[in-house]
Amino acid sequence: MSKRTSVILDVRMKRESKSFTDALYAVLTAAGLFDGPKFMLSGLSGMAFKFTVHEKLLPYSVTAYGQWGTEHSRAADNLGIFFQYDGGRTRHDSFGEYQRLAIDNVKLSLDHGRACIYWIPEFGVIHGYDEDDQVFYVQDGWSGETQVVLYDNFGLNFTPFWDCMYVGERVKIPLQDAVLESLRLALEDWETPHKTLPDLSLASGRLAYSFLIRALQQVEFDSSGAVYILESYQTSRIEICAYLQEVQSVLPGLDAVQRLYAELGEGLRGPFAAALTVMNGSTMLIPEQLPSLCSALEKALRLEEAAMQQVRVISEQYPDRKRSTLPRWGAHTAR
Repeated sequence: MSKRTSVILDVRMKRESKSFTDALYAVLTAAGLFDGPKFMLSGLSGMAFKFTVHEKLLPYSVTAYGQWGTEHSRAADNLGIFFQYDGGRTRHDSFGEYQRLAIDNVKLSLDHGRACIYWIPEFGVIHGYDEDDQVFYVQDGWSGETQVVLYDNFGLNFTPFWDCMYVGERVKIPLQDAVLESLRLALEDWETPHKTLPDLSLASGRLAYSFLIRALQQVEFDSSGAVYILESYQTSRIEICAYLQEVQSVLPGLDAVQRLYAELGEGLRGPFAAALTVMNGSTMLIPEQLPSLCSALEKALRLEEAAMQQVRVISEQYPDRKRSTLPRWGAHTAR
């Protein structure tokens, strides 16, 4: 059997949610491994509930929701997707060898008809390669155009780390089980203030609200980062509302959680529309509207707190083997 020299898969990534969610959705739908709307993938994976904010509202907040190996593996696990990844720091002496192996893994995945998720940054999709030109074809989701990455430049970017993920087959998980686990992932994110320790400049879940409101009140923040965080936050809450609307009958009491998130989304719509404006093709914040926006976010915090308390009540009604059973080798630090 002759070795293939090029592959181009028909994959269409579109940026609408978190970049990992958008990339995973593109990869899975193209491979026939997921056939629902994107908000269902975002909800079931737990990605919609992830909310992280830097104290100065730097734009990288949106992807700084924890150790990627752990966060993304758990997201894929709850979808029943076999998931592997390569990644690390480009400064390590071993990077060259890992890069070579990862390039082979990407080509092997593409040969099997499955695109790969790749840190550009942010996350995009590798959907093809050409062995003669020694290049990968990459989509970032912002446009329909394909970018080219040389094999020699694979993993190199302006951040100090690299990451590439591959998917395999899917197993069927009962919907009730998947929904329950997505709620538990959401509650864990909500109650973990810092997911990138020892860095305390990033807050997650409940504390992320405090970081966001305080920065907006002090008017000492990265303006483009603030817009990106707010837009991502609003999109994720829309996804959560749609997800809970779809699955609210799966678990007793979930309808109450859905109503709280629906109230949260409705309360944010006006203040967000008033605070964000488009000028010269760029979205900007209107300083005079920040007090009203902060008030709306404070109310949203109270509503989400109430929703998470109801999630805890639901969760406690069912056994939780994932968190009550000690792994064979004991507890260990997430990668």
